[in-house]
Amino acid sequence: MDQSTTLDIESLKITQEQFILASQSLHLQRPGCDAVYPVGLYGWRKRCLYFFLLLLLVTMIVNLALTVWIIKVMNFSVDGMGNLHLNQEGIRLEGISEFLLPLYVNEIQSRKESLLVFRSEKNVTLNARDDRGQLTGQLTVGPEAVEAQCQRLEVRSRDGGRLLFTADEEEVIMTTEKFIVTGSEGAVFGHSVETPLIQARASEDLRLESPTRTLTMEAPRGVEASAAKGPLKVSSRKDLHLESTEGEILLDANTVQLGSLPLGVYTASPSQASHEQAVYEVCVCPSGKIYLSPAESSSTCQAMSNICLWS
Repeated sequence: MDQSTTLDIESLKITQEQFILASQSLHLQRPGCDAVYPVGLYGWRKRCLYFFLLLLLVTMIVNLALTVWIIKVMNFSVDGMGNLHLNQEGIRLEGISEFLLPLYVNEIQSRKESLLVFRSEKNVTLNARDDRGQLTGQLTVGPEAVEAQCQRLEVRSRDGGRLLFTADEEEVIMTTEKFIVTGSEGAVFGHSVETPLIQARASEDLRLESPTRTLTMEAPRGVEASAAKGPLKVSSRKDLHLESTEGEILLDANTVQLGSLPLGVYTASPSQASHEQAVYEVCVCPSGKIYLSPAESSSTCQAMSNICLWS
């Protein structure tokens, strides 16, 4: 090997050694770590986190249990809740229901073969209003009375077609075939009564009485008082007037009695006054007073009788 080759090898080694030394000089010494800091939650923070997670889990379990209990008690279903059922026709309530605020409905209907009961501690009031909200009718059922405020009150039959009773500000009309009063004191009318027929029930007496005033029966064509199977009795403390302006007054009965008529004295034949008298004659004074006089072969009524003089 010649001398040039040896120099090239030595120069190459020197170059490698310089490269190694240069590369080693570039490596810096890292400072050593005196303390190690762990990453995460440890100690009381970890215990607090677990406690809150446990509390949240217990709360969720309790809420779920209460929800299931409420659904079970209230009987929630697809159709409704408990006694309340929702369908296409409306709302159906079963049992007793209580409303604390006003209820607005179009129709209230009970179940088949069941009663509809409205119950309140004070009163029950039903109101009807128009489109503007003004009150047009009111029905109040209270502890002392039932009051109806409306322009016209109508009572119809069960089928709703026949009008039985109607009342407004001007008149009261009853279209029933019979109007029966079952009170022991009868019926008291403060003013006039217009009716085509007054009739007592079977086996009962009919009494028309005015204790302190006069009893007046008037008809434009006639007044008929008929007792088909019993006596007809008309009594008055003062005057009794039966008046018909255009027709007649007909008393149609098997027996018409005029009781307590005064007995006049006939002085034409004093010898007969002591004998027992069985037949009397009905006499009428010019004033209209009626009295009895002993019947003879001729009339014993005298215009100057003592009964007529004191009448």
